[in-house]
Amino acid sequence: MSKGSEIVVRPTPNLPVVLEENSLFSYLERIKKFPMLSEQEETELVLAFCNHGDLNAAQRLVTSHLRLAAKIAMTYRRYGLPLADIISEANIGLMQAVKKFDLSKNVRLSTYAVWWIRAAINDFILRSWSLVKIGTKAAQKKLFYNLNRLKAKLGLYENKELPQEAVKTIAAELVVDESEVREMNGRLYGDKSLNVSISDDDEAEKIDFLIDGRQNI
Repeated sequence: MSKGSEIVVRPTPNLPVVLEENSLFSYLERIKKFPMLSEQEETELVLAFCNHGDLNAAQRLVTSHLRLAAKIAMTYRRYGLPLADIISEANIGLMQAVKKFDLSKNVRLSTYAVWWIRAAINDFILRSWSLVKIGTKAAQKKLFYNLNRLKAKLGLYENKELPQEAVKTIAAELVVDESEVREMNGRLYGDKSLNVSISDDDEAEKIDFLIDGRQNI
């Protein structure tokens, strides 16, 4: 079997899932029991999956990184969506990362997986918001991905209404209407618990568990 082997992305008996918000603590305790991998162990498992389609190896690669997926998912906990669903999407991104990963990347799997996990979560958020007509336009997607970064650039770190001058600056840089800047900021930081504590670009640099090549979380 080749690298194209499918990893089952739906919940399986071997992969813990969060069924509801009040089971989060139990889930986090369960995934702590999966051991982290040394670089040598990771390499051997990657080769087993890439060269021989060993799904048990793929399963171990996934379960050893569930804490990484959960940690990233937790940074999205205030986007107004069920955390259980966000963690589920993070795990799907992780599985895709394992499927696509090979040793030619010259990085640890954890580093490579971050992009896939974030992409899966971001896509889920935009799909969910589109159901209520949020994030359906290109301009709104651009705001979704860049608002935090531009606010930080302007020295605006508090989660509150933007001053008019900041609205003008952000609207001009992203080539969107000022009303759209206010709307997206309100959706992310308003009274509806969509308070975001990260920026998509800068936060990745702050994930300290990616620096140590020995660590998966």
